[in-house]
This record gives sequence, C-alpha cells and structure tokens, in this order.
Amino acid sequence: MRLLSDNARAGKLPEEDAVVDQSGEQQRFRADLSRAERDMSRRIDPGGRALVITGVMLVLVLTAILPWVGGASGWQVVSGQADPALEIKLLPRLFSINAIVAGVLLGALTLVTRRWALSWVTAMACSVVTVEGVIAIWSRQTVPQGQAGPAIGLVLAAIAMAVLASQWLRIAWSRP
Repeated sequence: MRLLSDNARAGKLPEEDAVVDQSGEQQRFRADLSRAERDMSRRIDPGGRALVITGVMLVLVLTAILPWVGGASGWQVVSGQADPALEIKLLPRLFSINAIVAGVLLGALTLVTRRWALSWVTAMACSVVTVEGVIAIWSRQTVPQGQAGPAIGLVLAAIAMAVLASQWLRIAWSRP
C-alpha cells in the first residue's frame, strides 16, 4: 500500500505538491497570455482616424449623386447608364467601381474587423484607386473639343480616395 507520495518520501512538505500544480497552471496562463498577445498584435486601433475615414467614406458615397462627366452623375457612370453621347470610356467607369469596392466596402470591412493585414490591403487598394482616379480625370481632360470634361464629382471622388489612402497608410504603419 502506497500512503506517501513521492514528494513525501523525498522529505518534501505537502505544500510543495501545490507549488508543482501551480506551475502547470502558470504554464497554461502564460500560453493563454501569449495567445492573447498574438491576437492583439494582429489588430489595429484606428482611434480618431476611424471617424475621419468614416466621414470620407460618406463623402465618397455622396459623390455618386454629383456630376462626374458632363451631366452624368457618379451612379450613372458606375451602372453604365450614362448618355452614350458623352462617350464615357473605361477609365472613369473603372475608377468608380474600384472606388466603391476599395474605398467603401473594403474600408468598412477593415474598420469592422480591425485586422492589421487587412488595413495594409485597404491602404494599397486605396492608393492604386487614387492613381486610377487621377488618370480618369486626365483622360477626360484630353478628350476632343466639344466633349465634356471631368466634373466636380469625379474630382471630389479622387480627392476622397487620396485622403483614404493616406489615412489607411498611417494606420497600417502605426503597428508597433
């Protein structure tokens, strides 16, 4: 019959058994703490920039009702329902679709999930779409005489995308 534990036979006190049990508990605690730390390191805290980003996203959505090319509003350019006489080519339409996807949808997803990797994707996408916007404006400024150039909605959308790109880049770079 075994009445004494191995620790008791070795001359150790019963409290030392509790210390051994606590070290296993401490290891589990440390593992949980490490896991929580890894999870937190993958997250961003946009802070006050979240309000700026949300406001700029609202401006980007509101540019859809403003004229982009001639008398065609942004939603008409996106949906392809603009007057064919305006001859809106690929670049303004591509910019409008990508501005909605990168600026509004991807930005909202990043704000909701607060993932650091997604903030980089959003920053890069907004940067590329900003360049597309500048090229779309340029392409409408170089049209033949008599055709409509870029309107205020297209210019505001490109500016909004530039602001979004800069804000997302700041957030992505802010991770320690």
